[in-house]
Amino acid sequence: MPFSTPAATAAATAFKVDDFVLYRDPEMFWAGKPGHTVVCRVTYAERYTSDKIRYTLTPVTGGLIRNAQGDYMRLLPPLDAMRDIDTAPLNNADAADGMTAAAMAWLAQQHATANTPPGLPAPRG
Repeated sequence: MPFSTPAATAAATAFKVDDFVLYRDPEMFWAGKPGHTVVCRVTYAERYTSDKIRYTLTPVTGGLIRNAQGDYMRLLPPLDAMRDIDTAPLNNADAADGMTAAAMAWLAQQHATANTPPGLPAPRG
């Protein structure tokens, strides 16, 4: 009788400082406690003599997570965070309705920068 094998899990990744990741606290998860998964920024990576890497994470909501294992982290690619800007329909009257506030702010900044003539550096005195 054949049996099915479980789907392959995501391979462990070596994360870099300043990467944004989704972190799941394994102890809280298996205990069924709420708040076990948070978005964090990697602030430090330490390689141990066993060749394992542990991470220090800063949740975007505040706090600090030390000795996080990479197996419980998934990279949050910039492409996903910026997709609403990259795919925004800018050629119709209600284009702004489907965009987030962050996307609108970014576009406004780009518009201001693109339409400002370059300035001369301040004279040295």
